[in-house]
Amino acid sequence: MNLFMPRIEISLSQIQENTQFLADFHMGKGVSLMGVTKAVLGEPSVAKAMIQGGVKFIADSRIENILRMKNAGISIPFVLLRTPLSQAESIVENVDISLNTEMETLKKLSYHAKTQNKTHQVIIMVELGDLREGVLLSDLPQFIRETLSLSHITITGIGCNLACYGGIIPDDKNMQELSELVDSLEREFQMNLEIISGGNSANYEWFKSCQNVGRINNIRLGESILLGCETVSRKAIPGLHTGAFQLVAEVIESKKKPSLPFGEIGQDAFGNTPSFQDIGIHRRIIIALGKQDATPTSLHFDNKLKLLGSSSDHIIMDSKCDSIKVGDEVRASLDYGGLLSTMTSPFIRKHFTNCNGYAAI
Repeated sequence: MNLFMPRIEISLSQIQENTQFLADFHMGKGVSLMGVTKAVLGEPSVAKAMIQGGVKFIADSRIENILRMKNAGISIPFVLLRTPLSQAESIVENVDISLNTEMETLKKLSYHAKTQNKTHQVIIMVELGDLREGVLLSDLPQFIRETLSLSHITITGIGCNLACYGGIIPDDKNMQELSELVDSLEREFQMNLEIISGGNSANYEWFKSCQNVGRINNIRLGESILLGCETVSRKAIPGLHTGAFQLVAEVIESKKKPSLPFGEIGQDAFGNTPSFQDIGIHRRIIIALGKQDATPTSLHFDNKLKLLGSSSDHIIMDSKCDSIKVGDEVRASLDYGGLLSTMTSPFIRKHFTNCNGYAAI
């Protein structure tokens, strides 16, 4: 059978096994998982594999992805990781829990919840140093007080985000700070916070080494489930599959050519002025993939292939193998950026392997 190229081959069984491993690992310390599907565009089959593996929530940053999964028949609590004010009505209608940091947004959510005769659950995100989203600790008591006054909003939990923007590593200090903060809020406001979401795939090393996770009882995992690595140093997690996603592209040219372009050099297609080293005549191959499909530096090819450059529709590589011919397949593994871009590209077909009974959609 001739398969479409370019394609990304997705092993649902490996995703399920990664999820099961991580669910068992975290549940040993009383911590549940949110499976994060934003990197796979809310692909329902991937979400189902995560659910089979033991996640208790599915989390995504885009309401469109959540709707895609709900329309595919997935029934599990959905968490929205990013809450635009303009989408408040749809969020209340379609999402169980949303992460929030702005009072104006919370008021809009409460308004639409009242209109829909609902109570909307929220997790308040607090700022612990990474400087992405989060309420500053000095502002938090007043923020909680105002949120509690909203008639159709329930504060279900407190969360933090680290190692996404500022690269701040989860450690004993900031994780203990989160636990102490939860204790303080519960005492001050006579409330019970059900979900304490302590971070993401960057928390793996801290979880592995800590003796006491404190009040943290939830973690949001995407990359470690999908790619099998933690996100502080991108080391593979022992016991996990790191090749659940494989990109396959077609060779459309294979020729021996000079390594140095000839003629006057100006700007390339993206406004850069390239420079080259003359290393003589080499075999160069072009694959039918470009910057419109993926970030080329996020694709990791066989060591017989060296990335030379790319345009919107072509990736050019130096090949140490003279046997590569037009029509051959070239495979690449992906980092997080590569996964994000290739799963988003409408030109890359998604092909499911090792489904183990999953209904690929």
